[in-house]
Amino acid sequence: MNDVSVIGLGSMGGTIASVLLQKGYRVTVWNRSSSKAEPLVKEGAILAPSVISAVSASPVSIICVSSYKTSYHILDTEDVKSALAGRVLVQLSTGSPKQARDNEAWAQEQGAYYLDGAIVASPSQMGKSDATIFTSGSLTAFQQSEPFLKSLAGNVPYLGEQVSAASSTDLAFLSYLFGSYLGFFHAARILESDGLQVDAFGCMIANISPVIGEVMKYESEVIQTETYDNPQSSLNMCMVTIELLMEQAREAGINNAFPVFAESLFKRALDAGYGEEEVGALIKVMR
Repeated sequence: MNDVSVIGLGSMGGTIASVLLQKGYRVTVWNRSSSKAEPLVKEGAILAPSVISAVSASPVSIICVSSYKTSYHILDTEDVKSALAGRVLVQLSTGSPKQARDNEAWAQEQGAYYLDGAIVASPSQMGKSDATIFTSGSLTAFQQSEPFLKSLAGNVPYLGEQVSAASSTDLAFLSYLFGSYLGFFHAARILESDGLQVDAFGCMIANISPVIGEVMKYESEVIQTETYDNPQSSLNMCMVTIELLMEQAREAGINNAFPVFAESLFKRALDAGYGEEEVGALIKVMR
């Protein structure tokens, strides 16, 4: 199979189509505003006059629009639903785990093989080895779309037939990322308050990232196995650090929203009697 259709030509969708063209695929494209297809047509893409034409042109259709709601609006017509029967639909729009389940049920009603995907990359990273696309859903859909997806990203893990797995994993990654953002931005204020360079600290974090990864791996194993005794880093020990962050914020007169948030969670854990357990036991008060 060398034919693929791309529906939605925004920043990411347009890049997906362009990368697939560069990798030698025959790409049919459709977008509500056809002007966005013009550069791709110059690269060799085929512009479909309608959504049904795009779906009918290829055994695999990739849709990448702003949301699942937009996706439904585009695909949920009688002629398009009929065209989807027996074909593969790869959903690369942004959605929640429940939306992934609902979308799969809808696709199955049309007789389509459905794969849910979550892109962990910027448009400029697409087609490179460090780009990742989490996938889950129909194994048949994954097997048929795998060559296309691996042209788009060097890392394309298939997380199984539980269709919500890709979305949940993506949200879990984003939760970790945004938590890291908050910690780093507070770290930047600590450094600024003492006249130190934020960019030098950023370089240091980049260099020690593998060590941080090992810490997170260890805590994940602690949580998965519920083995919180014999801690390497207890909640009591970590609370000392939280109190230092609070004290430094008071002394330097900087925003303390981040340590206040952390303190409230750690205090709940200590009040529950988890102080001598591994820091991963904090998850008990988050359940």
